Parts: sequence; C-alpha cells; structure tokens
Amino acid sequence: MSEKIKWGILSTGQISGKFAEALELLPEAEICAVASRNAGTAKKFAEKHGILKAYGSYLALADDPEVDVVYIGTPHSFHLENSVMCMRAGKSVLCEKALTINAREAEEMIRVAREENVFLMEAMVTRHVLLVKKVLGWIRDGEIGEVRMVKASFCKRADFTPSQRHLNPGLGGGSLLDLGVYGISFASMVLNKPPESVVGFGHIGSLGSDEQGAALLKYDRGEIAELSFALRTDAVNDAYVFGTEGYIKINEIFSIPTKATRYRDDKAVAVLEDTSTGNGLMQEAEEVMRCLKEGLKESPFMPLEESLQIMRIMDKIRAPWELTYSNDIQ
Repeated sequence: MSEKIKWGILSTGQISGKFAEALELLPEAEICAVASRNAGTAKKFAEKHGILKAYGSYLALADDPEVDVVYIGTPHSFHLENSVMCMRAGKSVLCEKALTINAREAEEMIRVAREENVFLMEAMVTRHVLLVKKVLGWIRDGEIGEVRMVKASFCKRADFTPSQRHLNPGLGGGSLLDLGVYGISFASMVLNKPPESVVGFGHIGSLGSDEQGAALLKYDRGEIAELSFALRTDAVNDAYVFGTEGYIKINEIFSIPTKATRYRDDKAVAVLEDTSTGNGLMQEAEEVMRCLKEGLKESPFMPLEESLQIMRIMDKIRAPWELTYSNDIQ
C-alpha cells in the first residue's frame, strides 16, 4: 500500500458527495476514482471533486488496480451486490449504513470479507465522533453509575417523492433502515450486548414503506432502550443515557453532535463541547485508514458481528409490521 491510501467512490449521490468532501480534508487520503451507472454523472462528480478517473460502471472501479478501498454509497438494496463485487476484486470496503437489507445478507457480506481476507466496515459515523467517544468514557468511568436506560430519536420531515430512495420500498427505503439504524446502533454501543427481547411498532405509508416507527429493546439485566425514527415527522433528536447516579444528554446526536451534558440530581455537573472542522465523516474515514495501515480486517469501534446483530434486531422490529423487501425473497 502506498503512503497515501487511495479511495474509490462507488455512486455519486448526496452522501457520496459529503464523503468526498471529508476525504479532501485528509492529507493521507487520495480519491483516485469515482463510478456511476451513468458516465456523464461520474464525470461531473469527478470534475467537482478533482478526481482523475470517472467510470461509467461499478465493475470498472472494482477492477481498478490503483484503488485500495471503496466507499459504497448506493441504496440499501444494492449494498450486498456492490460490496461483494469489490471484495471479490480484492478491495477493502466501507459500506454505508444500514450494512444490508437483512441479516441474511449481512451474514453473506461478512462471509465474503473473511473469505477474501479484506477489510469491511459499516459506515456508522456516530461511532467515530470524538465527543461520543468521550461520552463513552464517562460511562466506563462510572460517572452516571450503572446504565439502566437509553433513549434516542432520529426523525425528520420531508416531502419525499416516489422516485427518491428514502420511501421507495424497492430500494430498501423507509425510516427503519434509513434512520432507525442509528438509534439501534447507539444503544448497542452503549450497552455493549444484544437485547434479549425486541418489540417494534411501525406505520406503513401510501408508498409501501415505513414512514415512522418505534422500538423497545430489553436486555438481560433489565436495561431498556427506547428508540423512535421517522421520515415524515419532526422531533427533538437528542439522545439520553440514564444511570443509577445521573444521566447524560447528547444534543442532536445523529447530526454530528457538538455538545453533551452530564447531570446528577437533575443538575448539570459537566459539559463536553466539540467544534471540530469537517462534516463528521472525516473521523470515519480516518478509522478506516488506521485499520488498513495496521493490517486490521475490521474496526474495533464497529465490529462486523455487531453490525450483524443490529441487522438481526431490525429484522425482528419489522416482523410484526409484515414489512418485507424484495431482497428478503431468496
């Protein structure tokens, strides 16, 4: 591997543009290629971000010998196909959340990564934000006692059209895979174990996808996570970790948080603030590059088995809604 780690970006959507902007701020990273199903779109993206090579097919990017690692920003329904193609070509992969459509696909993706002996990580940006890591330090140090409850919401309001991926069931659209995964991953990170029982509620809208939902997760020592998510509903998107000796509030956690406050007896006793530059995806890319330089095949901050467990939880949450995706049919 050369001194600079060379990235390929697979897809040219909004999130791919944000990721490219993050890479541009990292001196050890170089974007050497981008791919779209449309050559013209790839060329425009390349011109905007100063990328030398623009491909009109994803396979051409996977086969580029110069690329070390591929960022995959396609809709959920293509994550498995795109990731496997790149890994079979010997590329490391950073795949957008949710890792796949369902647990079966996640198992297959992880199996291929290990078979090809390449790095794979789910792009869950919250895991790599410095402020969140400091909050986890508070929890490990017992600053709020024993954690008993986690509460998080990620809801937003927009008038999505059927052509957009967000509420398109054919592309894995819906609030659970798009936004709910953040809260589920947050609870998993804080409690550091899978739940023993899962209850989910959801509303299927006119487009056939889940517009909003909620989940209750119960753990082996009685801990509870209360999570909500929506794509047509405004909400306060803060997260809380409640313990036996206090609690922590993280403001706007899923929009790259900049403030966390620790409370005892309902009084603020400590505040963390982070005004780092960049869009938050920088730390995620830095973690990938750290792992590659150290020869790791997965990140300790977003382990593959945990990504798989999160997919299993989401399968259980949507089961009572009778919500299925085309990828569920083998």
